[in-house]
Amino acid sequence: MFVDKSKVFNVGGDLENAVKGEYTIDVSAVLKEGWKKTQQSRKAINSGLLFVFSLGVLISYLISEYFGGIEKAMQEPQTLLLIQTLVSLVIWPFLAGVEMMGVFHAVGLKTETNLIFSFLKRASMVVLCGLFTSLLVSVGFQLLVLPGIFLAVIFSLTIPLVVEKRLSPIKAMVISVQALRFQWLKLFLVYLALTGIFALSILPLVLLGNSNLVIIGIVLFFFVLSYLAPLFYNVKGILYREIFGLKLQTTDQSSSTKADDVFIA
Repeated sequence: MFVDKSKVFNVGGDLENAVKGEYTIDVSAVLKEGWKKTQQSRKAINSGLLFVFSLGVLISYLISEYFGGIEKAMQEPQTLLLIQTLVSLVIWPFLAGVEMMGVFHAVGLKTETNLIFSFLKRASMVVLCGLFTSLLVSVGFQLLVLPGIFLAVIFSLTIPLVVEKRLSPIKAMVISVQALRFQWLKLFLVYLALTGIFALSILPLVLLGNSNLVIIGIVLFFFVLSYLAPLFYNVKGILYREIFGLKLQTTDQSSSTKADDVFIA
């Protein structure tokens, strides 16, 4: 389809500059903007994650029933690993849609829950990317914890690269290493802050776990999670925008840019 280049523009960083390290990350500014975006838009991400979670539970149940039930499957490490792998294969393409919600929010675009179905054409590439990165991160954690942490951070933006930049999984991983190594520590601090907030959200549940008030702890935990989960993906979207940028195309006839501009890949 013909695209009018005069109406296509780039927001944020640039792929070529990213691999040269020509970008900056302000940890405090990223977290503050992420929180602001989350207050404005969290319904779509929460709905998308609820769908992904429900799908994962359903697939887990069906597969475990095939192997004789959940209790039997839990007692067999190989069966449990197979179930986890198959569930991951199914949900990764939909999680890619959730990742892109965060990217879209970062550039001021509104999203709907059905966006999780918008990138299924790239499902095979997303699944391969998820498998490769998860395997490497898992090996890193098994060998030593620090290599696992390093790889988890360095590969954290590969899925949007596969979807938005249409890179192959290997190319996305290579680009991610080349670009994110320059600001790895700041990226780690961003994710560490999010992890710290998550740990604090669990604290009331732990403290009230053995009391009659446990239901309050559960409700409080899920309430906090309804903000923290969108915050996580919105922050990742902001990081992606600042490092790799995003191409948009105006949809109106005027030369001005409006909030209903659409993403092109």
